Amino acid sequence: MTTPVTTPAPAATAPGGAKSAPRLRRAKEHRPGRPRRSKLLTVLTSLVVLYTVVPLVWLVVNATKTQSGLASSNGLWFADDFALWDNIRDTFTYGDGIFTRWLLNTLLYVVLGAGGATLLAVLGGYALAKFDFPGKRGVFATVIGAVAVPGTALAVPTFLMFSKMGLTDTPWAVVLPSLVSPFGLYLMWVFASEAIPMELLEAARMDGAGEARTFFTVALPLLAPGIVTVLLFTTVATWNNYFLPLIMLKDPDWYPLTLGLSAWNSQAETVGGEVIFNLVITGSLLTILPLVVAFLFLQKYWQSGLAAGSVKE
Repeated sequence: MTTPVTTPAPAATAPGGAKSAPRLRRAKEHRPGRPRRSKLLTVLTSLVVLYTVVPLVWLVVNATKTQSGLASSNGLWFADDFALWDNIRDTFTYGDGIFTRWLLNTLLYVVLGAGGATLLAVLGGYALAKFDFPGKRGVFATVIGAVAVPGTALAVPTFLMFSKMGLTDTPWAVVLPSLVSPFGLYLMWVFASEAIPMELLEAARMDGAGEARTFFTVALPLLAPGIVTVLLFTTVATWNNYFLPLIMLKDPDWYPLTLGLSAWNSQAETVGGEVIFNLVITGSLLTILPLVVAFLFLQKYWQSGLAAGSVKE
């Protein structure tokens, strides 16, 4: 079998008859540390940004309009009359100030529900990460399985159980289910496994510190990014919770903001109901502001918490 012979390209002739070396096209060098630009990724990112920002812009713009201005103006531009401050005042005074009651109810559910869920997740995640006990693998499988089960699938069984206990139409019907956060427990489990060296715990124990003192003085400061991350996730889940209060609560005085604004929005569909879409939009804007502020101020903590364990040393 003969091997084909490749004939080299003729060398270029320089002025004066001298032959110069053939020029080869150089591949574009990629500098290390400099990310490659992708047009497809840029387009996709731009679409995601538009999908996220446009509804917020629409909400801010339409919160400045009156009820008549909502129907007579473009949804993405301001109307002739600027009524933001009037809408905020009317939102807090409409219905004998029921919006303030809904806001306080939501804060109550967040403090007790999300705060308690974070506390239980921290304690449970630390114990699962740093202690060995019989049945640990079974607990791990249970937690993973619970993460895969949506909360709406458990809402009806929870309602039936709470109705037998006489807890429906009370704040406990919302607070107690919010205390269980399988994802928060799993996140704290993974974070504690990577963030707390066992040598540090052993050194504290050898110095005579008990388990409680070791946890509060040594482990807890190292868990701060993970705690903030879990707290933000549980706070958002409790703040935006709608389906569970919908089936648990009948008294409007115990409604959270999500259920209360939905009741205001439904007034337009009832006979003789007052149409207050401008107050619904303004109330929605006031509802998301605390979450936006919380994410902005705690951004550095929850980002480091999400990245924990992603890099092995």
